[in-house]
Amino acid sequence: MKKIFFLVLVLLLSGCSKTEPAAQKGVVVSCESVTRDESVIEGIELECVDGSPGAVIESLRGPMILNVWGSWCTTCLEEMPEFVSFYSKAKGKVQLIGIAVEEASPENSQRFIVKHGMTWPNFYDRENDTRRYFGMGVPVTWFIDASGRAAFKKIGVIESESELVELTEKYLGVKI
Repeated sequence: MKKIFFLVLVLLLSGCSKTEPAAQKGVVVSCESVTRDESVIEGIELECVDGSPGAVIESLRGPMILNVWGSWCTTCLEEMPEFVSFYSKAKGKVQLIGIAVEEASPENSQRFIVKHGMTWPNFYDRENDTRRYFGMGVPVTWFIDASGRAAFKKIGVIESESELVELTEKYLGVKI
C-alpha cells in the first residue's frame, strides 16, 4: 500500500511541475516582400540574409520598423523576445525588417535568426556600409514612414512589447 501511495504522490508532484514553453524557432525569410521604391538605385546596398535580392537602403518604404542588430550584441539579444512577440501581432500591419551589422558571415546571422525566433526579412551589411547611414552602435530601431523618411530613431534596447506598440502608433500611425 505504501508503494502505491508513493507512486501516486510522485506522479502528482511531477504533473504539477512547471515546464517552460519551447522557444519558437525562427525562419530565414526572403527580402522580396520588403516595400521599396524601385526607382531609387543609388545608395547603400544590402544583401538579404537568405541570398535573395537585396535592396538599396534609401529605397525602403514603410510603414516599417528597421531593427539594426548583431549576433554578437548582448543587448540585441535582450530585446529580441519583444520583437518576436510584437511581430506575431503586427504582421500584415507594419513591416519589421532586420539589418545584421558587423557580422563575420551571413551564416552567423542565419543561426541567430533561427535560434531566437525571428520570422521577418533580414538584410546583411557585408561591408559595414550602414555605419554612415545609421551611425555606430547597436541596437538601434528606426521607424520609417511611407515616404521613406525616418519618423523616429530609438537608440538602445527596446524594453517591452508595449514600447514597440506605442512607438509604432505614435510615429507610424499604425494601431496594433
